[in-house]
Amino acid sequence: MTRRESQDGATLVPTHPAGADAPIVHEKAVMRSLKFPIVLDVFAVIALILAFALPRSGTSTFSLSTAKDLFQIPPIPVPTVATVIAVAILLVALAVLAHLYVARSASGRVPLWLTTVFALLFLFAFLAWASAGKTIPVPGLLVGSLALSTPLIFGALGGVISERVGVVNVAIEGQLLGGAFTGAVVGSITHSPWAGLIAAMVAGVLVAMLLAVFSIRYVVDQVIVGVVLNVLVTGLTSFFYSKVLAADQSLNHPVRFTKLPIPGLSEIPIIGPVFFQQTIIVYLMYVAVIAVWFGLFKTRWGLRLRSVGEHPTAADTVGINVNRTRFWNVSIAGAIAGIGGAYFTLDSVGTFSKEMTNGAGFIALAAVIFGRWDPIRATLAGLMFGFATNLQYQLASIGSPVPSEFLLMLPYVVTILAVAGFVGQVRGPAAANKPYIKS
Repeated sequence: MTRRESQDGATLVPTHPAGADAPIVHEKAVMRSLKFPIVLDVFAVIALILAFALPRSGTSTFSLSTAKDLFQIPPIPVPTVATVIAVAILLVALAVLAHLYVARSASGRVPLWLTTVFALLFLFAFLAWASAGKTIPVPGLLVGSLALSTPLIFGALGGVISERVGVVNVAIEGQLLGGAFTGAVVGSITHSPWAGLIAAMVAGVLVAMLLAVFSIRYVVDQVIVGVVLNVLVTGLTSFFYSKVLAADQSLNHPVRFTKLPIPGLSEIPIIGPVFFQQTIIVYLMYVAVIAVWFGLFKTRWGLRLRSVGEHPTAADTVGINVNRTRFWNVSIAGAIAGIGGAYFTLDSVGTFSKEMTNGAGFIALAAVIFGRWDPIRATLAGLMFGFATNLQYQLASIGSPVPSEFLLMLPYVVTILAVAGFVGQVRGPAAANKPYIKS
């Protein structure tokens, strides 16, 4: 008997346990989606176009060290045309291999190693093509990427906690923006970045509590509440900025956190400047990622949280207060997102401006989906989106031939491609966006 595919793309493989006339027993459905291999095909074609239709002559140089490094790594020059052609051919081979994995492997999915190698090779070819005759400062590219990723990662961690407990957190944008505004004002009044950081966390909690009250207590659609809260916080912060901060600039000059280089580690080439010459908020991000992962998957708290998000009725039967668990965990998620908002005004920018988060909350929400509601994967997704954002600045600084309009939309294109390539292959928490009403 041949394979039969269901409407959702699952391939059902029938087996005969005891002869041809015995009842057919279907093995576990294997999801075989061509969506992601097609995405790889598109990028392979782009690489071929860059290699053969739009070749750029010259030598591309990758700088790997800074003047403060413990030891120097010499720059790596590569011939642009030959490099792009060679990598383009490799990408085509990997795209074909991805189709073979989907068609023949037991899992029906493209393995992670293939995806990672493909992404790194495409990035290498694109940077080589864009920097023909110029130098790409790799440490600067990575440092800027981590800086832009930090608020996304905090927002994504808050989104993971909230959605794992069963509440869709579309209000991440509002939590980031509220944290940025409150952190700036309180930090300016108290002249203490720590006070501003705590105030930003409180602001994130307040926005999250509004989301929790309306979606849990009054059973309003969670997505609608999130959108309304984003509009509300945007309107309030813009109003107070125009009427208060613009009139009194002393309320919009908070003391910023200074960088705290870790002795020894901060002088390691590439790794040192990126990870160990940062401010306390970035170090808090490292701790938050590990703590959220450990808490979700290794503690009783995480087990209760995930059970409420997957099967609230079963959780209720064993004595877990579903709505109370949701309420307090959504509040915790708001506090984490508030730290991400504080990063804008107490670290990277230093002052508050209207709508300064610029859609970071929605990109963080995409990172949650792309990361499959896992804190580590969501962090990696946030790093990818931050890298795409910083890439536009680096390419513009070296005079890349890529149109500036494309560079501006690059992070959003990456977001769309990421979600389009993966959202159909993952399943979120079963009870997300489903209010629990105890019978």
